[in-house]
Amino acid sequence: MSADCLFCKIIAGDIPSNKVFEDEDLFAFRDINPAAPVHILLIPKRHLSAIDKAVTADELLLGKLLLRASIIARDEKLDEGFRLVINTGKHSGRTIFHLHLHILGGRAMGPLG
Repeated sequence: MSADCLFCKIIAGDIPSNKVFEDEDLFAFRDINPAAPVHILLIPKRHLSAIDKAVTADELLLGKLLLRASIIARDEKLDEGFRLVINTGKHSGRTIFHLHLHILGGRAMGPLG
């Protein structure tokens, strides 16, 4: 945990959230500023600042992150499709430096690029 990290404070319960899922490694909650009808953030409980800071020892956690994202999408009835997004680096537009995966769905997302 990082004392000055917003997501670490949410995990600790210091800041309220609309929790969707929690286990010993991961925490998921609804985004307070959704970009789609379903917009859930899935984060590791251990503070990891970005995907490009991950190391081989994080392999299992990252796999669990992706698998859980798929399960959450299924639970949210995103049968028509969904998008997973991980922003990294200064040009990505991220504002919170704790690895987080966006699960977006509930409408046609349109092409990227």
